[in-house]
Amino acid sequence: MSFGLGDLLSCLEPAQAIEPIAAGAVLLRGFARERARCLVAAIDEIARSAPFRNMVTPGGFRMSVAMTNCGRAGWVTDRTGYRYEPADPMTGRPWPPMPRPFRRLALEAAAAAGYTGFGPDACLMNLYEPGTRLSLHRDENERDLTAPIVSVSLGLPAVFLFGSHNRGGRPRRIGLESGDVVVWGGPLRLVYHGVAPLAEGEHPLTGRRRINLTFRKAL
Repeated sequence: MSFGLGDLLSCLEPAQAIEPIAAGAVLLRGFARERARCLVAAIDEIARSAPFRNMVTPGGFRMSVAMTNCGRAGWVTDRTGYRYEPADPMTGRPWPPMPRPFRRLALEAAAAAGYTGFGPDACLMNLYEPGTRLSLHRDENERDLTAPIVSVSLGLPAVFLFGSHNRGGRPRRIGLESGDVVVWGGPLRLVYHGVAPLAEGEHPLTGRRRINLTFRKAL
């Protein structure tokens, strides 16, 4: 994939503000704001090889949020269960490699949150449109649960639901804007989290969409 000079420079901008959420979790306000154009260009390139699709849960429900992946493994779900696969089930080809700006952003965000030595090998990309949501869940299919989760918001604003270790608890509602990054791990690595139904809107970078990048150490 190719980028112009402006895109490459935008991938090198520094962080903005760090807001603690709880012990082990932080919100990095605007951390990826100046890199957003570069990131969206890379996402569009990845989606040409591995298109976004609405996967089916083991229970047979079609997810409202469309997904795709890049990296050494991709998270998938179907009637047989949740898991990571080295190849895209839709195409039979390996997932597209993780772009260098993606990896650099994930490493820098993790370090800013206090998690040094993070080595992401998987990036799940979620595509939201107005009305879509992601119910409370835990990221628990990774082999290395000592590594943090790095979540990057792009496009339309959203309300991130950050819960507890119990699904029934009332989650904290955190407003996210394009370029915000949430990092959590340690004692909060397996907390339930999700995204409230996306409100109507138009963003100059993504139109009527929100894209979320979730970096993980899966293998």
